[in-house]
Amino acid sequence: MLRLASLDAGFGKISVGMGMERQPAVYILASGRNGTLYVGVTSDLMRRVYEHRAKVRDGFAARHAVSTLVWFEMHDGMDGAIDREKKLKNWRRSWKLALIEAANPLWHDLAVDLGFEPQADPTVPNERQRGGPGS
Repeated sequence: MLRLASLDAGFGKISVGMGMERQPAVYILASGRNGTLYVGVTSDLMRRVYEHRAKVRDGFAARHAVSTLVWFEMHDGMDGAIDREKKLKNWRRSWKLALIEAANPLWHDLAVDLGFEPQADPTVPNERQRGGPGS
């Protein structure tokens, strides 16, 4: 059985702050609104989101700064999740954008709702870049 993960609508098995039970998930990460997209599948969404954010693996997502969780859906079995991931990877970009915007129109980082700390906005200069303390 498929569970769409729209936190506002209350779908999916989410336990914010207590982790998420191990369950297959398909997810989309973005580098920013309408930025580079990454479609993935995992048996442990919390672990995988952490790995992307910490750049544990030197792969596409790390090379392209893709770490904002903008969409995900939970699956009862890994076979269904893998099939869905393969289908999404073959979708046109415009279809993926429509999928994200239908569930997350503001491109909110859903990982924050799962208990992760907010990420720094790469478009906002930090103190060093502004010439502030410590520069």
